[in-house]
Amino acid sequence: MNLYCFLALLVLLPIPVYAEQISQSMEGSMDIKIDYPEEVVAGRTFSVSILVTNNGWEDKQDISFVFSSQDNAFVPVNSNQITIDRLAQGGSFGNSLNFKITQDVTTGIHFLNVKYSQVLIANNEKPQSPISQDIAIPIQITDEPDVNIYTKTPESIFTNAEFPFEVRVESNDIDIKDVTIRVITPKDIEFRGETMHTFSKIEKNNPVSFTSRIITPIQEVNTEYKLPFEVIVEYTDDLDQEKSESKTVSLVLRPRTFMELTTDGGIWIGDFFIAPYVSLGTIIGIPTGAIISVLIRRRMDKPKKRKRAKKL
Repeated sequence: MNLYCFLALLVLLPIPVYAEQISQSMEGSMDIKIDYPEEVVAGRTFSVSILVTNNGWEDKQDISFVFSSQDNAFVPVNSNQITIDRLAQGGSFGNSLNFKITQDVTTGIHFLNVKYSQVLIANNEKPQSPISQDIAIPIQITDEPDVNIYTKTPESIFTNAEFPFEVRVESNDIDIKDVTIRVITPKDIEFRGETMHTFSKIEKNNPVSFTSRIITPIQEVNTEYKLPFEVIVEYTDDLDQEKSESKTVSLVLRPRTFMELTTDGGIWIGDFFIAPYVSLGTIIGIPTGAIISVLIRRRMDKPKKRKRAKKL
């Protein structure tokens, strides 16, 4: 196999992704790597992976990794140790263990302790005295998984217009499934677009978003008041438990001022509305006085109907 084929094979091979890694070199050029998650969620299960390589000139035997948790924050799922009978010069070995985080553990940093030991075989014939070393792995434990709702809306709205209403949902810790997102609108407010969206799955740190448009009432208002919009997210978490999150957004419905720009590029001037037939930049660049003058001139230039003279 040539070098290019070898590199291509490496690219195609699935590589597990971990947040943190500890690398240490032990006696006799025994290089170890421990991969672990930087952050875990209470009540969940995570994996710790080890890789040990014998880069020395002599074989090693009775190699072991024994994991323990002083405050019982991390409980082994099946076993708490990895053992290797013998590792020859240039050889390597990899394995992983699963741990469950205690449900009622306090949040914060907890340590998963590892006791590493090995026996060097001098000249590949005489076993030496065992040597060992302790390694502490810091892991951050968080409480419930974060499913966040973000909205982007105007600070205020006015009547007889449309405004964007953007929603983004993101899960920071786990994948969630069977997701339903609903927008509950106030009375007399319509939406252009769906008020309910469903997703079979939202992956961790891979948010979903959508945009609808608020259609405000035609009837003018004399005072400003707040309109509550509620976003509700219902989902099933990684433990098959049904959960929900919600967020309420209050928008101020206010009287329309003399000049208002709409989000689609139109402009209100008093009771007159100029549709966005030209670019928004062009509309903004026209002075208010000039726009009013054009409107007045058009009314004055409108041809009058002539009365026909009666024939005698």
